[in-house]
Amino acid sequence: MSQPTLEIQLQTLPNQPGVYQYYDANNKLLYVGKAKDLKKRVSSYFSKQHNWGKTKALVKKIAAIKHIVVETETDALLLENNLIKKYQPRYNVMLKDDKSYPWICVKNERFPRVFSTRRVFKDGSEYFGPYTSMKTVHTLLDLIKGLYHLRTCNYDLSQDKIEAGKYKVCLEYHLGNCKGPCEGLQAEDDYHENISSIREILKGNFKDSLNQFKKQMKMFAEKMEFEQAQRIKEKIDILENYQSKSTVVNPKISNVDVFSIVSDEGYGYVNFLQLSYGSIIRSHTLEIKKKLDESDEELLQLAITEIRQRFHSNSKEIYVPFEVDLGENIKVTIPKLGDKKRILELSERNAKYYRMERFKQVKITDPDRHVERIMAQMKSDLRLKVEPRHIECFDNSNIQGTNPVAACVVFKNGKPSKKDYRHFNIKTVEGPDDFASMEEVVYRRYKRLLAEEQSLPQLIIIDGGKGQLSSALKSLEQLGLRGKIAIIGIAKRLEELFYPDDPIPLYLDKKSETLKVIQQLRNEAHRFGIEHHRNRRSKGAFKTELEAISGIGEQTIVELMKHFKTVKRISNASLEELKPVIGESRSKKIIEFYKR
Repeated sequence: MSQPTLEIQLQTLPNQPGVYQYYDANNKLLYVGKAKDLKKRVSSYFSKQHNWGKTKALVKKIAAIKHIVVETETDALLLENNLIKKYQPRYNVMLKDDKSYPWICVKNERFPRVFSTRRVFKDGSEYFGPYTSMKTVHTLLDLIKGLYHLRTCNYDLSQDKIEAGKYKVCLEYHLGNCKGPCEGLQAEDDYHENISSIREILKGNFKDSLNQFKKQMKMFAEKMEFEQAQRIKEKIDILENYQSKSTVVNPKISNVDVFSIVSDEGYGYVNFLQLSYGSIIRSHTLEIKKKLDESDEELLQLAITEIRQRFHSNSKEIYVPFEVDLGENIKVTIPKLGDKKRILELSERNAKYYRMERFKQVKITDPDRHVERIMAQMKSDLRLKVEPRHIECFDNSNIQGTNPVAACVVFKNGKPSKKDYRHFNIKTVEGPDDFASMEEVVYRRYKRLLAEEQSLPQLIIIDGGKGQLSSALKSLEQLGLRGKIAIIGIAKRLEELFYPDDPIPLYLDKKSETLKVIQQLRNEAHRFGIEHHRNRRSKGAFKTELEAISGIGEQTIVELMKHFKTVKRISNASLEELKPVIGESRSKKIIEFYKR
């Protein structure tokens, strides 16, 4: 796969949060950065003058841009931190391994303590986070301390030592912050019920706790203790804006490879995320050209082997969206929920964005391939016998029943062919009757094409539901074309696609390219029809106004409009300006008319 130019890469970046990576001509990583909007942030490097010498030097060396899309800015911040530590790019500030984000630990012990830490150990304890703000950690711990009675001592509270009376309650017990499990004053089951509730809070499920905080705030406010109420309010605000989990850092997910795939008629796109000690350290997407209409299972299996060899991965476990056979030495996990499922969804999101970017790049660099893919996709999505290289779309336009017109727009190879657009003034229908109008214009259009032996479209689109589609079908039947040209109707409200003799509409994915082409056709037909309708009404208004002048006939109006273009200019013209066009006598009549 050829590397697109920097300019094309910049054009096709997504407007999503994520991390960007700059590489030089030797594919060496130069810089890692985070962004709320990848396209906006990366483009800024190339669109403005940089005063700082190192930034100028960096921009000159950039030969390729890679990126990883994530869910939130917090995820982007954490992922940037991981990648800088892992690869230590030349132009990044160096981060020491011992400088990390804070976690909240639920210690693996008989009466678990809950405390903040910057170190994660594999000791069976549970770690929640990481958090980008220590303020959030303190707020959560304060919340937990205010709601539940927990010990803060680091004693070994084994059953034997408690029964032996080795410990005595401390000041925390007398202050009411602890129930004294060290002296056996609190049962282990009761303590663990509190720990279960705390786990829910740390997972982000703290609705009940927030309600208690709000009651406290209201109580302080009623007692006129406004400073206390304000402190509680600040805690509520922080918690309501707090994101409980990061999908890019999780100590439970250690040393695994994550693979996902999206595909179309011609290509498969396999994304690979490599996780080490719970953090993403690499993202790569492989594009595979199909040869024999291979299934996603075949492509994914092939890609996993290739990618693991390329990046020398020895992970013993992989996450995939469906079962694949990779031998007995690799554990294959198909996540169904929780953090593992979220990390797989992140991989799928990156594969989809890569596919969208490749579409945009190919549209610029290889338009023929772009057309081939779009046509094949439309044929498949719309269940057509042939590719719709020539499509025609009809739309009626009448405002308050006046000047009924219709428009026919033509797309060839997925693009507008404006020279083939046609307007129709409705001739045989009295009043606003969309069904009869559609029947008339479809009949007139294809009767003429047949008479002139011109090429017929492979697909006709009718802007409207079942009624307009049925009317168009009547005309095709009269001309002997029913069954020879595919025809569908599109209803505006839910973007339903109707087929002849099928009461159940087809719904395409809102993001599908097929639907986008159909919507473009429909919108273009609507615009073209409205434009013609306005012109007709305007001409009618012009003609009515000028014809109201006694002694001014149709030929005079034509000459005036040819010269002055608009009625407004005619009404503002002087006698000297009018005389050369229509003579003195008629000019005086026009001047007199507009003086009134």
